[in-house]
Amino acid sequence: MANKQAAVKARRQTVKRTAKNVAVKISIKQHVKIVRKALEAKDFAKAEAALLAAIKIIDKAGQNKTIKKNAAARKKSRLIRSVRSAKAKN
Repeated sequence: MANKQAAVKARRQTVKRTAKNVAVKISIKQHVKIVRKALEAKDFAKAEAALLAAIKIIDKAGQNKTIKKNAAARKKSRLIRSVRSAKAKN
């Protein structure tokens, strides 16, 4: 247990920030999963809509430094590329 009041406050802040960051990362994973399931079902309209939602969340996470900027760019790039290639194949 923390002895100083500043240490107690720092612990409270860490717990709150960690919970927020975990929630954002889970949200990213869920949106990416929705895009991939739509692609498996060959529902390209739904995939496009889910892709836009996923990109928005990934961008926000990158701006707020929940995930690194390049990691956000890489996730977006791979998602966009998978949607485009799936549409091109069909």
